Amino acid sequence: MTIQRIETGPRMSQAVVHQKTIYLAGQVADHDAGPSVFTQTQQALASIDRLLAAAGSDKTRILSATIWLTDMDTFGEMNRAWEAWVAPGSTPARATVHSARLAAPEYRVEIGVIAAQA
Repeated sequence: MTIQRIETGPRMSQAVVHQKTIYLAGQVADHDAGPSVFTQTQQALASIDRLLAAAGSDKTRILSATIWLTDMDTFGEMNRAWEAWVAPGSTPARATVHSARLAAPEYRVEIGVIAAQA
């Protein structure tokens, strides 16, 4: 069985494909995104779009999503960006989890997905 790794670095790969299933690392905003969870969510979703395309898929084929928020009071702000992005009729299974901290203090939202290849 072949394993494809996309954007591989010394610590991790941004995406791994095995048996037509795509596993994405948690995606966060750019360091200069500012504190807006809406903007950070938009940037994380754009990274997801880019990585899924590189793996031969798209957001309509997402099976599962996990979203980490550092403040559950921003749930609505994140959902506003998510609902504008997600493909109607192709919504994945999803969990949203509170996390006191993410990898860097400026990150307020992180999104990981598992998707099927086209």
